[in-house]
Amino acid sequence: MSPSVDRLFAALEATWPPASSQRLGPFRLRDGAGGGKRVSAAVQDGEFDAALLDQAEAAMGARPLFQVRDGQAALDQALAARGYTVIDPTILYAAPIDQIAEAPRPVSLLEAWEPLAIQRQIWADGGVGPDRVAVMLRACDPKTSFAARFRNRAAGAGFVAVHDGIAMMHALQIEPEFRRAGVARYSVRGMAHWARNHGATTLALAVTQRNNAARGLYEGLGMEQAGAYHYRGKSA
Repeated sequence: MSPSVDRLFAALEATWPPASSQRLGPFRLRDGAGGGKRVSAAVQDGEFDAALLDQAEAAMGARPLFQVRDGQAALDQALAARGYTVIDPTILYAAPIDQIAEAPRPVSLLEAWEPLAIQRQIWADGGVGPDRVAVMLRACDPKTSFAARFRNRAAGAGFVAVHDGIAMMHALQIEPEFRRAGVARYSVRGMAHWARNHGATTLALAVTQRNNAARGLYEGLGMEQAGAYHYRGKSA
């Protein structure tokens, strides 16, 4: 049985946390310190109050951004009426970890904490720069990173952390020349194996709806859609 969507969102934030946040009524205004939309968008985690929306917008400055989760239709409609457009519809996938976990072949997937220079370079090449690595450093424990190897070369990098029995996988990046060679698949399985050994019973992740290649990988491993969210923002 998949965890509730509330537990999944709690694990998503614990394993990929903002640098700080402040509450304004039903909204939490988050400071991601450059770590991207997932840690910077305001979230609603109480009963929607339209009267406080003006204050939330003002507090965020020139580029307000909201994350709208499943079941938050009132917020979604209010933002749409104010001219906010939908950005990056995203799917939460989850599966029992026993269904995914598999011990990696020797030297094919190397654990390292903190991340090594080669991992940081692979992430940087894929757009996961130092500010996102900083998100990993402040994530909950247990956590670790992995470097995938293929044909005696560094082939990919990934990060996983566990919260409330849910292992959230983030920042899986495979070098272009090694894609469609099975590297991503054995990386996911190996990261799940580590997480199971650290108390996880569920593997979960978030992926943008448009990322068909990644979605095919996760669905091929038997992961199922367990929740969704999108952002709403205004053009510059």
